[in-house]
Amino acid sequence: MKSFAEACERNRDPILAVLREVLPQSGQVLEIASGTGQHAAYFSGALPGIRWQPSDLEGSLPSIEAWREDSDAPNLSPPIVINLLGDIAPPDQVDAEVCINTVHIVAWQGVESLFRLASMTLKPHGLLYLYGPYRYRDRVFEPSNEAFDRWLKAQDPMSGIRDYEAIETLAESTGFSLGGDKAMPANNRSLWWIRNGE
Repeated sequence: MKSFAEACERNRDPILAVLREVLPQSGQVLEIASGTGQHAAYFSGALPGIRWQPSDLEGSLPSIEAWREDSDAPNLSPPIVINLLGDIAPPDQVDAEVCINTVHIVAWQGVESLFRLASMTLKPHGLLYLYGPYRYRDRVFEPSNEAFDRWLKAQDPMSGIRDYEAIETLAESTGFSLGGDKAMPANNRSLWWIRNGE
């Protein structure tokens, strides 16, 4: 039941370096679309002060649970079901949310759902972190990302690399302010927003 993704092994350390900078030292983090569960196991082990809550579609939970059991991390919670394209019962409030390599896979409706969920579940000044490729209006679109975008759309016309400006507009409309935008390996970005509020 334990699935493996090579990309998780490649990007986990660069992502962890950013998470160490932007996440609180303690508190509750909800990971949206945990996939295989590799990131949840790795990040929870490296960030012992954080209670890490993985989530995904029902079919992904056995792999996430297998990684959780093997990690033996006391701060890694059992996975829960969150379907960005379905009805979501908001979990308890959290200090941060992390979503890796999902925005370009899920339909735009799911991206909107992600930000709505974050606006409901993040505490004031809580952090939403996204990782993946983006298209910027004022920058040359990288050839590797252009090819990746064509491949994504061939698999599913509803997917594809998103325009950064559309994501920023969505973030602002749901009560978030940009916290940072950092270049990552393989033409990916780390983006994070802070929830507005008292």
